[in-house]
Amino acid sequence: MSRVALIDDHESVRLGLEAACARDSQTVVFSGSTVVSYLEWRAASGSAPADVVVLDLTLGDGTTVTENVTSLVSDGASVVIHSVADRPAAVREALSAGAAGVVSKSSALDDVLDAIRTVAQGEALNNVEWASAVDGDRDFADAQLSTREREVLRLYAAGLPLKAVAERLGVAYSTAKENITRIRVKYVEVGRPAPTKVDLLRRAMEDGIVAADGASSAR
Repeated sequence: MSRVALIDDHESVRLGLEAACARDSQTVVFSGSTVVSYLEWRAASGSAPADVVVLDLTLGDGTTVTENVTSLVSDGASVVIHSVADRPAAVREALSAGAAGVVSKSSALDDVLDAIRTVAQGEALNNVEWASAVDGDRDFADAQLSTREREVLRLYAAGLPLKAVAERLGVAYSTAKENITRIRVKYVEVGRPAPTKVDLLRRAMEDGIVAADGASSAR
């Protein structure tokens, strides 16, 4: 028997999953519309993390996929994304943030329950159909940045002025500037333009070069 939390801003979805979990002898310990409310419940009740959190890909409180998945995984839960199948970019973001897998909202309830049991046992979900969708998503085509270009982007996107980036890496300002220019060209070539510094931060976050909060990533 697994302890399950349901986070979805559609009450009808949660009620349907609650009923299915009850029939499958899974204990629903929390049902709510936001990750914040789940974490507040955890803090107030002193309850252990759910074994599995079934999480809607997009919630109505303005939070991002990365924020939600990262918060839940950091709190000790495994995350199954329960979503429609037409947002490969967001799916990739969720998987990159640590989600254990994805199950479509068009799937039969038995498939959702199978996913919960699988993840609760520490096993990986078979996400072949999602992997195919993600691989075909041009928004995340690999820009093939060099090691030096990744270093420059990591520091620049995290907030350092280009002059400070050059000083940190021990290169000329002109060299750092050329790196940024090449980075922008490479992103354009794979259909992911980044004309502004904010755009470069988004690309760096998408590619795991900086963490979701803008801090430098070790990857």
